[in-house]
Amino acid sequence: MIAHAQSQVVAPDFWAGKRVFMTGHTGFKGGWLSEWLLEMGAELCGYALAPVSEGTVSGFAPFFEELELSGRMTHVIGDIRDSEKMTRALLDFDPEIVIHMAAQPLVRLSYREPVETYDVNVMGTVRLLEACRQLKNLKTIQIVTSDKCYDNREQIWGYREHDPMGGFDPYSNSKGCAELVTSAYRNSFFHPDAYDDHGVSVCSGRAGNVIGGGDWSLDRLIPDAMRAHCTGNALTIRAPHAIRPWQHVLEPLSGYLTLIQASYERPRDVAQGWNFGPRDSEAMNVRKVMTVLQEHLGDGFSWTEQVDPQDLHEATWLKLDCTAALEWLGWAPRFTTSEALGMTAQWYGSSDPAARRQIVSEQISRMLSPLAA
Repeated sequence: MIAHAQSQVVAPDFWAGKRVFMTGHTGFKGGWLSEWLLEMGAELCGYALAPVSEGTVSGFAPFFEELELSGRMTHVIGDIRDSEKMTRALLDFDPEIVIHMAAQPLVRLSYREPVETYDVNVMGTVRLLEACRQLKNLKTIQIVTSDKCYDNREQIWGYREHDPMGGFDPYSNSKGCAELVTSAYRNSFFHPDAYDDHGVSVCSGRAGNVIGGGDWSLDRLIPDAMRAHCTGNALTIRAPHAIRPWQHVLEPLSGYLTLIQASYERPRDVAQGWNFGPRDSEAMNVRKVMTVLQEHLGDGFSWTEQVDPQDLHEATWLKLDCTAALEWLGWAPRFTTSEALGMTAQWYGSSDPAARRQIVSEQISRMLSPLAA
């Protein structure tokens, strides 16, 4: 049993000079994590599809381009399904840390494109883990999945790390499958008991609905709300009573980074899946989120409700129990949902790209400040 860990934050000194290979670096979460790693002095190689401009509005560019990341890192455009190209990029860069974030991340798209969803989210994970077996200096693999990986039984208490995997829709189920793939590769090729032989700690991180500046994904509540606000339209919400573990994107990213730091100190102990979510008291339904968001955006933001009983299934209640991350890693969420919504509104409310880049750096700095006692 691991002793209770002291509260800690991401340590920039740890990351200075670390060679990090990240898939999915051109996406929303990948852009935030790339910026954070670069600011801490990591040597970063990203492998992903080209940034997507679909969904952005006038005056904004894809988040990866907003941050001007391509010239500050090794930037490789490639498909996670292209095993040969991805393996070559990995071997050429020779990382000590691999973070796998590439994914098809949308529930509703998974209904339209189920085969692509499974191919990217499941077989993409298989291809990445298989390629990692060829690396000579690898220390840690961090697989990023989702809170939706669990077999959701609409229970009122949070899911714990060893609850069964599942998922109703293709996206959620694909994330459960990705967790099972990760577990199988860890047991078969990177078993903690054989760490002295292979030297690699394999972990996975599970987070809920993340929000923050720069997300222009389609069919997501906050990006849809920001598009409506920026274009002067009212937002139509379809599931006002759905409860989600909303959190600012920096919260789970800090968990992933803290977990990787711990994997260097206790590689056998932390080789498992981990939850990174907000406190139970911060879970909000969609209607409440809209109300709080309006407080930050003002009267220019408006919405209507249009519930369709024939709409595609999405979970009504989903929370994570993050006790393990607190007890074993010393990780804890630091922003309330209202603060996270305010930070998000601040970014979208700025009309100047340079100011938006400064907002990103300032918000990262907030995450690096010590936790309150």
